[in-house]
Amino acid sequence: MRCAVQTKTLNIAYLEDGPADGPPVILLHGWPSDVHDWDGVIPPLTARGFRTLTPWLRGYGPTSFLDPSTPRSGQQAALGSDLRDFMDALGVKTAILVGYDWGGRAACVVSALWPERVTGLVSITGYNIQNIAAANRPASAEQERRYWYQWYLQTERGVAGLTKNRRAIARLLWQLWSPNWRFTDATFDATASSFDNPDFVAVSVQSYRHRYGNAAGDPAFDDLERRLLSQPAIAVPTIVLHGGCDEVIPPTESEGAQKHFSARYERHVLPIAGHFLSREAPDEVVQAIQALAR
Repeated sequence: MRCAVQTKTLNIAYLEDGPADGPPVILLHGWPSDVHDWDGVIPPLTARGFRTLTPWLRGYGPTSFLDPSTPRSGQQAALGSDLRDFMDALGVKTAILVGYDWGGRAACVVSALWPERVTGLVSITGYNIQNIAAANRPASAEQERRYWYQWYLQTERGVAGLTKNRRAIARLLWQLWSPNWRFTDATFDATASSFDNPDFVAVSVQSYRHRYGNAAGDPAFDDLERRLLSQPAIAVPTIVLHGGCDEVIPPTESEGAQKHFSARYERHVLPIAGHFLSREAPDEVVQAIQALAR
């Protein structure tokens, strides 16, 4: 069921499924994607009695800003704050958080800064809090190649390109990042409409520029960004899932992730899955959630 809730900044559209009194699980999508990331996860969870809450992040789909003057920021502190505010607005005191990419970042931020709100974390690709202090240290040549889209968005040509070709760019990234996933036109089209949000480009560009020091952050999040600079540990039970064929964040990137976690920790590499793991291996995501719930 599609619903909406208002926070101090956003009108957040979300899907709610399952029994209202079931254990809450919040499912958080990545870039460039949307709530359909969890189409294969929601039915088995609700069949097991979970209450699932699946929001469109800022800049996607029907989620909208309340004030035209609010900076269209996609920085990590904004994503984490949105998730905490979403929980507050719904009266959800604690939940299992599940996410990857941008959504995984939001889940990790809340788990690190407000662990009392999190009963368990399924973090796809590992510790998703950006190391902004070290962001301008060059990676391997191969990893720099994988991040071409991030360098593209540092330029005005990239802004114009994303504005004009958002669907084509998203489709290309889906194909590159999950090479074993044969998605249909219908699957892609169901999500692509979310990129028509009037703030999609601005939020995307600010996110990829802010992490490299090329865009100012929203002053409202300065204190949180300072806290995140230290790469805070996550002290909640965590299961990390990583696609063995993820072609933007390869599994080597999460091999040392355990140092960032101070509670129960497991890591599982799924051999065939790529970046869009929740679409490619939904059963494994459900199993991880059940394991944390137990």
